[in-house]
Amino acid sequence: MRKIICCIIGAALVLTLFPLAACGGETVGTSYDIKAEFLGEEDLLRCEMTSTVVNRTDNVFEKIPFELWANAYREGAKYRPVSELYAPAAYYDGESYGGIDIAEVEGGTFEIGGEDENILYVTPESPLYPDESATFTMKFDVRLARIDHRLGIGERTVTLSGFYPVLCALKDGSFYECVYSENGDPFVSDCADYRVELTVPAKYDVAGADLISKSNDKCVFLLEAKGVRDVAFVLSDAFTRIDKEACGVPVSYYCVDDTEPDRTLGIACEALEFCEENFGDYAYPRYTVVQTDFPYGGMEYPMLSMISASVAESGLPAVLVHETAHQWWYASVGSDQFCEAWQDEGLAEWTTALFLGSHPAYGGSYREMVNTSEKSYRAYFSVTAQLNGEADTRMSRPLTSYTGLYEYRNIAYDKGVILFDRIRDVAGEKKLIRGLKNYASQFKGKLASPADLIACLSDAGIRAEELIRSFTEGKCVI
Repeated sequence: MRKIICCIIGAALVLTLFPLAACGGETVGTSYDIKAEFLGEEDLLRCEMTSTVVNRTDNVFEKIPFELWANAYREGAKYRPVSELYAPAAYYDGESYGGIDIAEVEGGTFEIGGEDENILYVTPESPLYPDESATFTMKFDVRLARIDHRLGIGERTVTLSGFYPVLCALKDGSFYECVYSENGDPFVSDCADYRVELTVPAKYDVAGADLISKSNDKCVFLLEAKGVRDVAFVLSDAFTRIDKEACGVPVSYYCVDDTEPDRTLGIACEALEFCEENFGDYAYPRYTVVQTDFPYGGMEYPMLSMISASVAESGLPAVLVHETAHQWWYASVGSDQFCEAWQDEGLAEWTTALFLGSHPAYGGSYREMVNTSEKSYRAYFSVTAQLNGEADTRMSRPLTSYTGLYEYRNIAYDKGVILFDRIRDVAGEKKLIRGLKNYASQFKGKLASPADLIACLSDAGIRAEELIRSFTEGKCVI
């Protein structure tokens, strides 16, 4: 997820129910071919999508569920995208609402359901048996709120993520439905192949896609990506772009007001090289960093990291490294971000500490970052215990169970850092990195459970099951 600072048609969409290959350039069973047009004067994204769902399980499906993340921005949503603390900064022009309107689904019937109108249930004309397929054509509009966030029209940038219906991931053989959460990233998805054609007014540049045609009033951008967990784009008429290379891939930086863009791009390249050296090859053919109007430090997507324009210069290295680390811990190796947020956030944050330990020029150190996490966590525990009589320190729990970003930050990030530091103390840094490199390799393109992580560490000679469970179940005393 984001690095939190305290106080995203038609052709064909082939959807199979298991990822058939690893993320990062390899063809997988699921594919999305999307056509969308941003109608700036209407604050609208108009889309068309044809989907073919292939049942590669042993089950019979009478309904096919798709997540509707955009509906979290509608008026009256139960699970809002922004907390009360960040709402004043995010809704820069006052209260604003969006949402997704499904106009039609050919090939079956549909209904909007889920706990918070967050699921599109599509019923095929007949039940979908193993090895059978069903094709649906969807037309929908996404109303964009005026908000500095993951999806919406910001002050200087337009962010498009989670704008399309995405097939619910499979977990333990069943479809996994998640609601939105203002705490963390509720997005759990299997890898897919994407072809996205995005038409925008001619004044806009698009970070995350390539320009393929231009007229007097419109530009068309294209992204083709194989084996990625999701896609996102950022639009602006104020971008400056610079380019470099790292790990043999092009790295681009789009900014709106960075006074030292070369420094920012340099840090991103160093972070990419550091993670590749320690955890294995970068999985994708490109990497884009984009400065956005965003209320938090940053937000990660495969091949793209958003960095808030409000990040202070001193904090920029940590944000850049954290989001870049997510190219391994989230984009390539997926996990249940809804119930096991520590598994990618804590690991990305610990990776940041590791980076700072080997790059003292950025003014931090490994031990300093770990100590800061411990101090923050202990303060959280003390205050919460005094106020409530106890503190819920479980790391394995739904995002919706957190009382707010303060608790979420301390549990998923700070306690996550402490956990991986404790494993490092027991096993040694080299052995831990070897285990994590094994984890990155074995679960590339998959959704890994905590047990999968434990098994990979065990293969490297690290017996960490009891330690990890004591942390995730809230039994350890720090």
